[in-house]
Amino acid sequence: MSGYAAAMSSAEVLADLAAENGDVVLVTQDFGPIGTFTRRFPERHFDVGISEQNLVGVAAGLAHAGKLPFVLAMAPFVSMRSFEQIRDDCAYNRNRVKILAPFAGLEAGAWGATHHALEDIALLRTIPGMTIVSPADRDEAARAVRAVAALDGPAYVRLGSLGRLQDYGAAFHLGGSSRMREGTDVAILATGGCVAAALAAHAALAADGIAARVINVYSLKPLDRAAIEGAAREIGRLVTAEEHFIAGGLGGAVAEVLAELGVGRLRRVGVHDVFCTEVAPYPDLLRIHGLDADGIARVARALVAEDE
Repeated sequence: MSGYAAAMSSAEVLADLAAENGDVVLVTQDFGPIGTFTRRFPERHFDVGISEQNLVGVAAGLAHAGKLPFVLAMAPFVSMRSFEQIRDDCAYNRNRVKILAPFAGLEAGAWGATHHALEDIALLRTIPGMTIVSPADRDEAARAVRAVAALDGPAYVRLGSLGRLQDYGAAFHLGGSSRMREGTDVAILATGGCVAAALAAHAALAADGIAARVINVYSLKPLDRAAIEGAAREIGRLVTAEEHFIAGGLGGAVAEVLAELGVGRLRRVGVHDVFCTEVAPYPDLLRIHGLDADGIARVARALVAEDE
């Protein structure tokens, strides 16, 4: 399921929220009608076109006037073009703007590097008071939308290509994470679409006799520090997996915790210091940059092998 489809699915949640709360409004970036929300509440849907700075500014103004605005805009553009507006108009002024950002990571790969969102976590993590969540499947995305709706402050919901994880319905808590698989040899901490790849890597590693703990780090800021510290103290070998540059994202956040803790070794699976210039289908881009199950398992095996 694409990030846009996940966003449209989340719009169903927004329609329910709008029915419950007359202050809920939707501000979008030239996406046209947004499913049930637009059909039920056309007067509360504002499409401002392809003008991301204005998009966030309008949302901040609505929040300042007492509304509860949700922004729907492509991750690469809303995070970079609108960074100043997110920082100043939303976070600095504590306006409760909630940004739903599809096309995170490499999902828009066929459109080239300009459409990749590989810096967004790093950028927004630096903003004081900013909440960042990255759900692992479309049902968790719906739970994330409800969670940030109740938050008094700005939030960014990162939506990559999301399917539906089998038998997964864990509660969603800001600042939390979810332990998906148990293991004592290596811990794989994944976020967003990489969680499904990490679960597949767990199965491949198990066939090799390697037991991997898999943790879905759905809350990137605030971060579940206790889960990271537990993995570092109990296992000692950690691998992060994300559709993001290895600098500043989940891998950077975990590295900061380990540096302060003084325990554990880390390997980061992500896009290294290169632009992804290959024009290829999304699954091929994941494979090329080692973000698929094979890539994650390969890094985990190498880390475990260092102690053999």
